[in-house]
Amino acid sequence: MNVLSFRIRLVLAHLVIIVAVLACGASGAYWMLRHAVHDQLDAALLALAETEKAMLIEAAEQPPRVHETTPGPAPLSFARLDRLVQIIDASGQVLARSLNLGAARLPAPPALLSRLAAGETVFETLPAFGEEPVRMVSMPVQALGSRLAIQVAGSLDDVSNVMKSANLLFVVMTLGLLVAVGLASLSLTRKAFRAIDEVVQRAHRIGEANLGERLPHPGTRDEIGRLVDTLNEMLDRIEQSFEVQRSFTADASHELRSPLSRLRTELEITLRRPRALADYVRTLRSCLEEVERLTRLVEELLVLARIDAGQEHDPIETVSLNALVEEAVRRHQPVARECSVRIVVEPSPEVMVRVAGDSVSLVFSNILDNALKFSPPGGTVTIRFALDGPDAIVSISDHGPGIGTDEPARLFERFYRGAMARAEGMPGTGLGLALSQAIAHRYGGAIDASNLPDGGARFAVRLPAAIQEGRLASET
Repeated sequence: MNVLSFRIRLVLAHLVIIVAVLACGASGAYWMLRHAVHDQLDAALLALAETEKAMLIEAAEQPPRVHETTPGPAPLSFARLDRLVQIIDASGQVLARSLNLGAARLPAPPALLSRLAAGETVFETLPAFGEEPVRMVSMPVQALGSRLAIQVAGSLDDVSNVMKSANLLFVVMTLGLLVAVGLASLSLTRKAFRAIDEVVQRAHRIGEANLGERLPHPGTRDEIGRLVDTLNEMLDRIEQSFEVQRSFTADASHELRSPLSRLRTELEITLRRPRALADYVRTLRSCLEEVERLTRLVEELLVLARIDAGQEHDPIETVSLNALVEEAVRRHQPVARECSVRIVVEPSPEVMVRVAGDSVSLVFSNILDNALKFSPPGGTVTIRFALDGPDAIVSISDHGPGIGTDEPARLFERFYRGAMARAEGMPGTGLGLALSQAIAHRYGGAIDASNLPDGGARFAVRLPAAIQEGRLASET
């Protein structure tokens, strides 16, 4: 089954609408013209009847007669040509008639006589009088001491000819207008759809290998121009997503390859010759550390992938933000004691948030882990709570080297590690902060990083508060 193209359907729709509008307009014009022509004929018949009435009243002492065109040099009376005139009495008897009536007489049925007797001027159409339809007016008149009536009739042939000409004119104009509009629509749609065809052809050629190409812009700010702008912006986002995906895949491959290479190297060296039991134990412990690092990396990658795909569906509940922070602090106390770093949680009223507790707990664990790594021995990590409007804020501050001047813009990028971390060879994958930011965004929050005036870094975790019990100073 062949389906008409959108362009043809658009042209046909325009034509159908135009035909409907023209039909309504032509019907209205035809009705007005028909009434105007008939009214003009009625007015001419009525004027002649008024003239005959005036002459009949003026010649009150003379017998009734019809005033025909006078012979001789007098000008011809065009008003009386082709008009049939008849004078009748109250009973319908003909008292006088024009010569062009011959032996015929205009009809005067009883119904007409009764309306004349009531003083009514009557217009009617006689479709079967003579060889053509006739329009007649009957006007009552009081003359010669009795009630008379003047009847004037005229042919409707001219009216019919005018209406036939009008019909032909309407048909010709309608057909001409339809042809002109159809051709104009085809021309305009050809120009518009040529731009669309170019966009479609270019879109077919754009693939993963050439995402840098863009759709051709028609150079206008109309609907097609806005559509092309929107599609190009979408291509920009897709290209950016592909670049992020490529970079993510490359970084993940690198991060996975490094511990795997170390594992293989250690195992190969250990297996080259027999060794003491202590050497095997040391090697296995080293391998276990690498396996744990790989496990943590893979788990973080899986969480990020689920968040990106919108498949992270941990149950959201109302939980105590204080309890989540205290749990993260409890887990990191052994590491803090090993690093000789003190963790201080400033007292605060309980703050409730609507989040998935396990996911947000991971956020605080990652930030605390970073703070402990960069804090010098004897340093302090301070945790404060605050309410800022509808948001709850947990700020974690340390006294480490702080954030480099060129690092804030990239701090939450995946696999990004700061210059200090790389220089000191600190363990990590560069996914902790990126994962924490993704989790915070999922629940309508965010993480901000800044340097403290007296040294050190501060990470502020902002989450929508569920219940605000008490008003805390919004210090961050």
